[in-house]
Amino acid sequence: MLPRKRPGEGEAVNEGNSQSVLKKHRISSSTDSKNNQESNSSGTGSLVVGNSNSNSNKSCGEQTITEMAFDDGNPRDIDEDLHSRQLAVYGRETMRRLFASNVLVSGMQGLGVEIAKNLILAGVKSVTLHDEGTVELWDMSSNFVFSEKDLGKNRALASMQKLQELNNAVAISTLTTKLTKEQLSDFQAVVFTDINLESAIEFNEYCHNHQPPIAFIKTEVRGLFGSAFCDFGPEFTVFDVDGEEPHTGIIASISNDNPALVACVDDERLEFQDGDLVVFSEIQGMTQLNDGKPRKIKNARPYSFTLDEDTTKFGTYERGGIVTQVKEPKILNFKPLKEAIKDPGDFLLSDFSKFDRPPLLHLAFQSLDKFVSELGRFPTAGSEEDAQRLISITSDINEGLGDGKLDDINPKLLRHFAFGARAVLNPMAAMFGGIVGQEVVKACSGKFHPLFQFFYFDSLESLPTEPLDPSDLRPLNSRYDAQISVFGSKFQKKLEDAKVFVVGSGALGCEFLKNLALMGVSCGKHGKLTVTDDDVIEKSNLSRQFLFRDWNIGQPKSTVAASAASSINPLLHIEALQNRVGPETENVFNDAFWENLNVVINALDNVNARLYVDQRCLYFQKPLLESGTLGAKCNTQMVIPHLTENYGASRDPPEKQAPMCTVHSFPHNIDHCLTWARSEFEGLLEKTPAEVNAYLSNPSEYTSAMRNAGDAQARDNLERVIECLDRERCESFQDCITWARMKFEDYFANRVKQLTFTFPEDAATSTGAPFWSAPKRFPRPLQFSVTDPSHLHFIMAASILRAETFGVPVPDWVKHPKKLAEAVDKVIVPDFQPKKNVKIVTDEKATSLATASVDDSAVINELIMKLEQCRKTLPPNFRMKPIQFEKDDDTNYHMDLIAALANMRARNYSIPEVDKLKAKFIAGRIIPAIATSTAMATGLVCLELYKVIDGSHKLEDYRNTFANLALPLFSMAEPVPPKVVKHQNMSWTVWDRWIIKGNPTLRELLQWLADKGLNAYSISFGSCLLYNSMFPRHKERMDKKVADLARDVAKVELPPYRDHLDVVVACEDDEDNDVDIPQISVYFR
Repeated sequence: MLPRKRPGEGEAVNEGNSQSVLKKHRISSSTDSKNNQESNSSGTGSLVVGNSNSNSNKSCGEQTITEMAFDDGNPRDIDEDLHSRQLAVYGRETMRRLFASNVLVSGMQGLGVEIAKNLILAGVKSVTLHDEGTVELWDMSSNFVFSEKDLGKNRALASMQKLQELNNAVAISTLTTKLTKEQLSDFQAVVFTDINLESAIEFNEYCHNHQPPIAFIKTEVRGLFGSAFCDFGPEFTVFDVDGEEPHTGIIASISNDNPALVACVDDERLEFQDGDLVVFSEIQGMTQLNDGKPRKIKNARPYSFTLDEDTTKFGTYERGGIVTQVKEPKILNFKPLKEAIKDPGDFLLSDFSKFDRPPLLHLAFQSLDKFVSELGRFPTAGSEEDAQRLISITSDINEGLGDGKLDDINPKLLRHFAFGARAVLNPMAAMFGGIVGQEVVKACSGKFHPLFQFFYFDSLESLPTEPLDPSDLRPLNSRYDAQISVFGSKFQKKLEDAKVFVVGSGALGCEFLKNLALMGVSCGKHGKLTVTDDDVIEKSNLSRQFLFRDWNIGQPKSTVAASAASSINPLLHIEALQNRVGPETENVFNDAFWENLNVVINALDNVNARLYVDQRCLYFQKPLLESGTLGAKCNTQMVIPHLTENYGASRDPPEKQAPMCTVHSFPHNIDHCLTWARSEFEGLLEKTPAEVNAYLSNPSEYTSAMRNAGDAQARDNLERVIECLDRERCESFQDCITWARMKFEDYFANRVKQLTFTFPEDAATSTGAPFWSAPKRFPRPLQFSVTDPSHLHFIMAASILRAETFGVPVPDWVKHPKKLAEAVDKVIVPDFQPKKNVKIVTDEKATSLATASVDDSAVINELIMKLEQCRKTLPPNFRMKPIQFEKDDDTNYHMDLIAALANMRARNYSIPEVDKLKAKFIAGRIIPAIATSTAMATGLVCLELYKVIDGSHKLEDYRNTFANLALPLFSMAEPVPPKVVKHQNMSWTVWDRWIIKGNPTLRELLQWLADKGLNAYSISFGSCLLYNSMFPRHKERMDKKVADLARDVAKVELPPYRDHLDVVVACEDDEDNDVDIPQISVYFR
């Protein structure tokens, strides 16, 4: 029988402080369920409805233990496996608003289909596709859902089936006749991609004055020029302007002053700004500040700020306290298009080298609208007459502006604008599809700051540097005619013959392959596109890796993506590989492979792989187009041989790691609790079972290795193996429940009792300061209760996973609260007595919790004898099953256990708890990701690809970009040039590699360098030193071939496909100054 349970079951037991009985804390989003029941009164024709977004068909029986443990009152109506990365960006409340939103996308050319794709992946309630026109060959340059068999069909109807495949939970319908204003009342947001200004003003006025207002977006892509206009109504509320978590700080002191000075611990810099509103909690002493009232701050500093409050009559600050930023809603007053076009206000800038461009493009797009309305067609590519007419119209409009007249209307730019006006280019459509798709999400949810109100963009630098012959722009009756009308047929041939390597086929990779296929890259007889990815498709990929479908789950990403890209353009010459790019695959991606490439495009998700590819591109002098996304943010970096610095030239600082003692004994935020939980999970369920198997596979070798090590780590390993095979061995499921119950007691009661016995609440440091001062939080032990769902949830997850490691069958009743509670009640939990003189690590610099002892070797011998006795009691061929953490399988109980471990620990330390999804984001180190920022990044990169394939652009023509769609912010700048090293009359950069041929000896290599005025004192190959001038014996190597030295000294086999080796040489000049020289390639074949 268990000891009699104390009062306050399920809560932290308060030992001596009546104010500290702690209620459960939860971090969760609150939403009004009524808002989620908006009816869809759509009268847009018959809908092809996929699966419902809600789990309405679920039986209304008893809640499971997991549901009870994480029940925060909100419905579980989101497929978290599918949308986990998107939920990490938006949160549940925004997702629910999206699920209730109906959107119209009018114009199903390249831009319209990109916007629709991003919205369908995001999971809005319905998307209605509108287009009155039919599919033309011209559309094939930019629309990934059309094939040649769709020619002549209505664009909306031809788009529907393939778009529906992206997400069956979104209802997709079509409209193929002229729109009326009244039809717009069925939607929360409407997007027009191909509409004249007169109709746009009429529709916008209706939307602006509608109750409630309908968000209106007008956007278009014309060649290398694009525009977007947003009007979300006279009063639009933004609930969250940037999507960032509220900033917090841990308080160290507050003065009794007017105004009061608040100092915070120097654990992390404060991110507050003057004028921010903050609230306080958990303050002891000056409790008046705990009232939840937002207060304004000023004089924000890295570790302090002034509070706009008189605290002279408040209680004296004692200790504790958290300060948290309050994010206030913002109301925006949009102007309708009719007013805004005359008075556009400030334009959103993307490129500060073009600060005068938006007002000119504002005029240019109006002029184009007038041109089309007068002539009933777009300007013809290469027609000087049409270009002059457009310039004349622009000049007339400009003259009528009075004081707002532009000094220069840039006829050269307008000529390019006229030539490409009919073309929708895929990279531009991808970029604007991302931007506008995000604006629709903002309009439907109030999440992130909308574009206010005009945005203009151009990428004129993407054009070939040589002037284009107008005859080269004429259509060839090919699928690339739209692109040819901008770049010319000669350049199109260059694209088709390009040899491209795409590294990765995840979210970025899928977008790149689609873009490249539409652009015709590697589609000629000499072209080849190689894509590689060693990963397989998972369900969580489907919300943004849009070339994959649910029937592809488990298949290789690269193969499926390549097949899908080939269906977009059957002329694509693509090879899919499943190899990771790294030193171990240099036999696959050998010298000949790299030397044959024109360009490398990275679509990777980790820095190490990026650095490796960067080094390969440096070595073989190949352009590398780099990009990455993080939630609504994206960046692109162009790495161009001899023009720019390489990717590895600048590095982000490493992430700050919490000290080990903080994680193990003094956590003060949920991240610390989850780091500890992940570590315990891996120790209990992966490392210890693996250690057991290592011992059982070869007992004599294992014990010999432990004896030889003879340290605290070896002792710990043996103790864990013995514990697993002896005292804690599980033969029945009841044993697993007993183990789980004992773990609960150990983790959340006994360890805390020991810690607070060693360091009582009034303990002081050696300097006399309170030991439990910020950021430390004083913990309270938990009293286990079968009536607390969170406690039962821990027992359930822990016992199921323990059973899995021992191969014990799991009974169904474990998931039923009453039956599990009965089984737990059978467990006898011994009383715990804290011990004196227990060593608890408090040193923040400590890297291990294991403490060495003088008699480690004696203890190890004793443990080995005990282990041998244990082995004799085991069944024959007994092995454990180690469990590797997998975050994306909701049925495996891995995240259940990690969330339970973290939340119980959080409850010990009065830290707000989190739900399983939030725990998954942090413990699973999930990178937030959405389709819109991915699409934008790849569009920007492909605009740079035009420049790379042309091959004659200067540094100032290239652009690196950082963008944040949440703000929105676009920051484009020319790349940084590489650092130049000069020596005598020579100069070189990181891009240079010196080559010496003829299989030289060491002496010949040294002389070759001496002829350049360089005295080599050290030569190394890999990690092996081939020569050092300080070692007399190395003089004997002078007449040996460098290649032979590498074989003899470094003991390397030089494979048949390798004709050279690379050495790193340290040199001095004649004045003994070190000179940093390029890597040297020594050719021996």
